[in-house]
Amino acid sequence: MKERNDDFQRRRKHLTDMSDEKLKAYFFELAEKITDPLLDLAYHNTSKSIERSILLRMGFSSPEAKAIVDVLNEHNLLRKGAGHCVFKIHKEFNIPLREAGIKIQDGTHLDYLIEVFNHA
Repeated sequence: MKERNDDFQRRRKHLTDMSDEKLKAYFFELAEKITDPLLDLAYHNTSKSIERSILLRMGFSSPEAKAIVDVLNEHNLLRKGAGHCVFKIHKEFNIPLREAGIKIQDGTHLDYLIEVFNHA
């Protein structure tokens, strides 16, 4: 087996003059650089399973959540968030959240959602 060159001292050279506080700040700076692309990816993207999960937490049954997500996906509204769509219908038509979700499932008020989100 080939012996590995020990370059630890060379790689840590830029850290030797840092205090504990500076090391801690540098650590968090690097951690942000690593996690920022992941946060950006999560913020701008979703999936059917994520949206179904949100609807389940809003009180919809699994078949209802699947049907709502499928309808929203067919109309290219899933990118706006299934929970967001349900909430928009709930607020605009002053109906309970559950009824708003069922209306989306039935295809009611989809024109409203398309109009609202195309202008947003």
